[in-house]
Amino acid sequence: MAIEYLKRGKPEADRAEDDARTRAVVEATLKDIEARGDAAVRELSEKFDNYSPASFRLSQQEIDDLIAQLSERELADIKFAQEQVMNFARAQRDSMLDIEVETLPGVILGHKNIPVQSVGCYVPGGKFPMVASAHMSVATATVAGVPRIIACTPPFQGKPNPAVIAAMHLGGAHEIYVMGGIQAIGAMALGTETIEPVHMLVGPGNAFVAEAKRQLFGRVGIDLFAGPTETMVIADETVDAEICATDLLGQAEHGYNSPAVLVTNSRRLAEETLTEIDRLLGILPTAGTARVSWQDYGEVILCDTYDEMLQVADDIASEHVQVMTDRDDWFLDNMTCYGALFLGPRTNVSNGDKVIGTNHTLPTKKAGRYTGGLWVGKFLKTHSYQKILTDEAATLIGEYGSRLCILEGFVGHAEQCNVRVRRYGGINVPYGEGAPYREAAE
Repeated sequence: MAIEYLKRGKPEADRAEDDARTRAVVEATLKDIEARGDAAVRELSEKFDNYSPASFRLSQQEIDDLIAQLSERELADIKFAQEQVMNFARAQRDSMLDIEVETLPGVILGHKNIPVQSVGCYVPGGKFPMVASAHMSVATATVAGVPRIIACTPPFQGKPNPAVIAAMHLGGAHEIYVMGGIQAIGAMALGTETIEPVHMLVGPGNAFVAEAKRQLFGRVGIDLFAGPTETMVIADETVDAEICATDLLGQAEHGYNSPAVLVTNSRRLAEETLTEIDRLLGILPTAGTARVSWQDYGEVILCDTYDEMLQVADDIASEHVQVMTDRDDWFLDNMTCYGALFLGPRTNVSNGDKVIGTNHTLPTKKAGRYTGGLWVGKFLKTHSYQKILTDEAATLIGEYGSRLCILEGFVGHAEQCNVRVRRYGGINVPYGEGAPYREAAE
């Protein structure tokens, strides 16, 4: 097996140092928000966003005024993208059925899918106004039937971004706040004097937002640990360097720490892609960001075989995986660890990010090994229930249950079963003893 790195990113030890610094900042900030509420949130907003309105929550009039600033085409485009996301979310919701089955005569088991009762949706927007993130979180929560949806986004260039606010409002947000970063996450999860806390947090964000969600997990639910954007291109000689370089840099522009990885079995394609990336960085308007990401987090991995490419891809478990080979469906059938797949040269990660309908909030930092991305099902809790309808069923299950409780040493548990056996089966079971087999009692 020969797997060769033509380019490596920043060592893991350096990345761990960055994570440790972020953890410390987030921990202190969340404690401050919990202790001082609105005052802490306002100070943080003034410090990081230079923004301190009379109220962070937008009124309906403010929402209407912001939406009125959009052109007809801009509004139509937002509605089109949102409808694609909601259409797919509805199809996913329809696949999730409540069930009720009779597993034994008189024994009924079932489950119900119940929406989370309040959700806080974070929509990034300090550097780029992430309009699409509002569809992914707010609109999807609406399809799930969440009764209280609040949405937070930072100010963009000192004021609310009309397109982001329009997407939040049209997606079904019940409360919209203009605040970003740790202060938004903390306010939604912990609550303040003016913001009632939510049961669940969703949405992507920078390293501080992701770490805040991680530290708050357990106190509230979260969708997943969504760190900096990651992208991987799996390619062979069926495509050229221009398309590979474009797809890598198209995601590297997200931030200064966005991993972008090329996995290929073609040395020629690998070398030409490296050259093409240098060329594109000379003309890309966002090269200031993309160059840093590519320098510190970009990798080019050369493999001998498709099996090796698959092994590398599953080990990295990238958030976005663009597959452009002569066997795209083979990767679809065999890959097991990733956020989302984008199959063939006609599609690309930007489709999924903005408009095609699948959700773009996806697992990063190898989380694709144990979870998929945000979808309508994340907003639904599957709760089971049981009921026993006949005396015979109560006696049968009670006998088994009692013996199994005694096997584990739980006498009180056993008595819960025994009292049913006595009451519904007419079998005398002394307190603290396992129920006998029926034939022994007879």
